[in-house]
Amino acid sequence: MKNYHTHTFRCKHADGDVADYARAALDQGFEVLGITDHTPLPDNRWLPIRMELSDLPGYVSAIEEGQKAFPELKMLKGMECEWAPEYNSFFSEVLLGKYSFDYLILGCHFFPFGGRWLSSHGEIVDAKRLAAYTEFLIKSMRSGLFSFVAHPDLFGLSYLEWDQNAAAASKDILSAAEELKLPLEINGYGLMTRTVLNSQGTRTAYPWLPFWELAADYDVTVIVNSDAHHPRHVSQGIKQGRQIARDLGLTLANLECLERR
Repeated sequence: MKNYHTHTFRCKHADGDVADYARAALDQGFEVLGITDHTPLPDNRWLPIRMELSDLPGYVSAIEEGQKAFPELKMLKGMECEWAPEYNSFFSEVLLGKYSFDYLILGCHFFPFGGRWLSSHGEIVDAKRLAAYTEFLIKSMRSGLFSFVAHPDLFGLSYLEWDQNAAAASKDILSAAEELKLPLEINGYGLMTRTVLNSQGTRTAYPWLPFWELAADYDVTVIVNSDAHHPRHVSQGIKQGRQIARDLGLTLANLECLERR
């Protein structure tokens, strides 16, 4: 079993450190574990939900020490990143360069709209904002920095109804993923913990099933991760997410190239 998406206490909304995740992963039969906390940013933007830049060396050390302490587990060094053009050199030269990260995940938690940054979690409440989120996500995907896209259907957390706008946004995201050959994530954290209420009743916020039903019409690959925010959740939603992929005939991504770096 493999999981490429987990968080440590450093992001301020998760618990546990690298060694705690390693022990939990081994107990549950994992072969590969990616540690991918929310990246610090050089200007310390969005600091309440991420580590500070000064925490970066300690984070790297914790992973490298974990790799030595748990040789039976293939532990990878990663980050989940919000993209903006001003961060390109930080991601490429510092994270992938200086610190030799194995991979970066794209997590579009914020998007520009009307001269300010809005939250992808709670502020995609109309068609114009959905279009802005979609445009920015695709622009982020085109940066070429990321190994896969975390929860591309995160918009389902605040855009409540599946309509022609949701379908159009999904098709644009899927078309870009197909063109770029960039895997998309079925997110276990959302699957097991995030629900919303709309006119049809209660549904999972993300993964939003109609998005993934559309994905079956595109030449895209998917990856299923737990997005764990506590060591005991290291496997949350992975089995269920893989079942969704099987039921829809989706192709699982092969990320073994990350493990050989």
